[in-house]
Amino acid sequence: MMQAHALVMPDFNTWWPPAAAAIGGLVVGVLVRRTVLTWLARLAAKSAWRFDDVLIASINGPVVIWFVLLGLRLAVRMMPLTDAADHTIGTIILIVGILSVTWALARFTARMLKIVASHRLPNVSLLANLSQVIVFSIGVLIIFDTMGLHIGAVLGALGIGGLAVGLALQDTLANFFAGLRIIAAHTIRSGDHVKLETGQEGVIEDISWGLTTVREGAGNMIIVPNSRLGTMIVINYALPAAAQNVTVDLGVGYDADLDQVEKVVLDVARETLRSVPEGMPDFIPALRFKEFGEYSIKFFVVLQAKSQGDRWAVVSDFIKRLHRRFEKEGILIPLPHRVVVTRSGDPKPENPPASPASR
Repeated sequence: MMQAHALVMPDFNTWWPPAAAAIGGLVVGVLVRRTVLTWLARLAAKSAWRFDDVLIASINGPVVIWFVLLGLRLAVRMMPLTDAADHTIGTIILIVGILSVTWALARFTARMLKIVASHRLPNVSLLANLSQVIVFSIGVLIIFDTMGLHIGAVLGALGIGGLAVGLALQDTLANFFAGLRIIAAHTIRSGDHVKLETGQEGVIEDISWGLTTVREGAGNMIIVPNSRLGTMIVINYALPAAAQNVTVDLGVGYDADLDQVEKVVLDVARETLRSVPEGMPDFIPALRFKEFGEYSIKFFVVLQAKSQGDRWAVVSDFIKRLHRRFEKEGILIPLPHRVVVTRSGDPKPENPPASPASR
């Protein structure tokens, strides 16, 4: 006679508290993110210390994960599991928690470096990316230690694997270390106006893992490998100072009073530097006559702009002001001309001599 087996149904009283704990962790995390963090973000926006804004922005995403993991851990504690199962699930939850904390720290470090970079260091993504790699590497090592793996053996295996990867990625690593060398030298920085030995000129936009981007005046992007940039000759117009002297070549007629010309030109130059936002108001302009030209006396004026990119605005305003002032003072800027002298009165021979060929 066969014995009927009764179908075992799960006990509702046993399973609803763990389920409520898991769902409650998610609900609490979302509420904390939308209420507490929003309130803290408003307070941080009013404070002068900028790192509190970075901290709140960095934990804005992971905070929900933390409360979910807390709810799951409570749920596991309430469930009728064996010690082995409880330990395994608890380890998985701990590993996910370490990863989420590492994620938050990496975001905080990268954003903090960007703030510091705007004052003391070059504002490049390479520093932020490198900091994130270091933080994640530390987090992975902590996870290995949590799992009971010997860190020394893991580092040895990573060293052998890293050697093989390094041989396969020689060019990539060369660009990476060249980028680090460029940053450490502090001679090429983001925002600097540079001219490459190949002739291109523009502003350094970013120094990333392997490439440096330069934005031309027309808006085009020049992409230069870091290893190439580290070996070429580069003119950095932002060093030792961003201010740039600007030379303007001019000329006046031979009948002009040169003392008056000098006074008028220097007055206009000082007025331009004080009025134009791109000019350096404290700079003392200079004028030097340099040569007698074919149709004018040539001279040059030295002005100063705040940066290499501002020089054209200064020159343009100076030329317009000087043209109006010259018209007012009656000073002429001569046009190119040539004087042709012809002789008159010479007798014209009636019978020109025959050529040797006609004889």
